[in-house]
Amino acid sequence: MMTPKILGWLALLPMLLLLATAVLEDIKHHRIPNSIAFSGAGLGILFNAVLPEGLGFVNPMLPGGLGFLGGLEGAALGLALLLPIYLLRAMGAGDVKLMAMVGAFLGPEDVFGAILATFLTGGVLSLAYAWKIGVLRRTLQNIWFILYSSMLRVVVGSPPALDDAPETAGKFPYAVAIAVGTLGYLAWKSV
Repeated sequence: MMTPKILGWLALLPMLLLLATAVLEDIKHHRIPNSIAFSGAGLGILFNAVLPEGLGFVNPMLPGGLGFLGGLEGAALGLALLLPIYLLRAMGAGDVKLMAMVGAFLGPEDVFGAILATFLTGGVLSLAYAWKIGVLRRTLQNIWFILYSSMLRVVVGSPPALDDAPETAGKFPYAVAIAVGTLGYLAWKSV
């Protein structure tokens, strides 16, 4: 029998498949195609609009769609919360659009949790990746340089900024962090 909880997880299956595809593309080509993010965002909004009404697909109390506006708000929030990081050139545009896709499925409340889990996962995975490719020391020096130069700007009365580090330490495929963070959040929420 199709329970609301099973229906909710089935509604998230396309998101999970699109996240897996985005991870493969990001690892292989260091970019996330717009077709993945835009088609996923459209599906997330559509599913929220047409599936039985509830409080989100993984809500244990009342699983179901959030309505058209709920899906749209989730996409907008996912985009808006990561856009400043893109504008600081600390994240790629594909990553921002991918999080908007996640928000379209999860809605405005759950996209916050997914983003927090993504940031935690991204930090740990980035350090592990830097260690694996032998640039952990350079990565930590870059972090120190960015923090120190931002602090100096504040002391002299200028706004802090993320200046380019003197030497790049490599490029981490952040779609991995988005996928693992989102999955971790969904697993935690469903317990």
